[in-house]
Amino acid sequence: MTFPPETPVPFEPAPVFRELRGRCPVAPVRLPTGDHAWLVTGHADNRALLADVRLSRAAAAAPGAPRARAIPLERDSMTTMDPPEHTRLRGLVMRAFTARRVERLRPRVEEHVAALLDTMAGAGSTGDVVAGLARPLAITVICELLGVPKEDREGFQEWSETYLAVTGATPEAMREAGDLLKGFLGELVEAKRREPADDLLSALAAAGDDERLSPSELVTLGVTLLVAGYETAANLISGAVFALLRHPEQLALLRSDPAVLPDAVEELLRYTPLAVTGGTIRVAVADVPLGGTVVKAGEAVLPATTSANRDPAVFDRPDELDLTRRPNPHLAFGHGPHHCLGAQLARLELGAALAGLLGRFPDLRLAAPVEEIPWARSKMIRGPQSLPVAW
Repeated sequence: MTFPPETPVPFEPAPVFRELRGRCPVAPVRLPTGDHAWLVTGHADNRALLADVRLSRAAAAAPGAPRARAIPLERDSMTTMDPPEHTRLRGLVMRAFTARRVERLRPRVEEHVAALLDTMAGAGSTGDVVAGLARPLAITVICELLGVPKEDREGFQEWSETYLAVTGATPEAMREAGDLLKGFLGELVEAKRREPADDLLSALAAAGDDERLSPSELVTLGVTLLVAGYETAANLISGAVFALLRHPEQLALLRSDPAVLPDAVEELLRYTPLAVTGGTIRVAVADVPLGGTVVKAGEAVLPATTSANRDPAVFDRPDELDLTRRPNPHLAFGHGPHHCLGAQLARLELGAALAGLLGRFPDLRLAAPVEEIPWARSKMIRGPQSLPVAW
């Protein structure tokens, strides 16, 4: 099977995932590069592989390793490290993403949401959720957290789009975008060393000798956090709004009972597929039994948490959006050592965006037919390119 499979509606997981879960839960696929991998579709098998240290992110970044994108993975990125190196770096960064510290950001995030909605409302009775809310909110929040000056944020958006491409960009363009991101972060880190401020990059740059990151580690970490914090949050918000507008009964429930919001956020995380598969590639460093198959050392494994989040063995009526669903053990943020650092921040941004949007525009509705909504199809992270709405 070729990956990524085509889907009638880009928002929905490919129908083939549902078939594979039942008859071939670990299936061979061909990646866009021509490399081969095992696609894992079930919830239990995904939890197992994401926690198994024999399925290595570092090995996936090694020269010649199977890969999904045209350029190799960054070898000194936190996302491509295994313990103990990954544990050390994650421990340093985790201090900025504790539930308590993220909660302190809530008033500022809500201020940004209100200001963006003021601008949308002032422009008339129609707008674009992507350009008007999701993207500017996501880039503002992550840039403020890291300490990226406002005047430098526009270029970053373009570089990020190219850097994350799977198709539609040449390897040369992708490398150039990565180099531009690194060059920008390198200069910013040096500025933070000279004149530290109250932000994450300043704190990491000023760490003591026993915790200090190398210049390369710090720059790569900055790129990772910027790209992940921007692209993931922006597409999560716009995809979640799209899902709600397609389910008017669920939208009405959330409008009538704001107490549903925390459960709604979790269900939208489960229901809204972001990554093309829902996971990052791993390479086995030993033979690993998985889902009735033995993954041989050197072979690649691709988690499909978008499929795992619709597994009927775990979720009742998995293809239905149910904002009151409990329990909800989704894998939207992964599992195991690489569980998403920014999970709490993503929850905060999504909740604030939904509360603000529905509070300001109680008659919010799609302003174009579902089939005419344009979708980004060339990147590892997917979402609407624009989401026209009316109120």
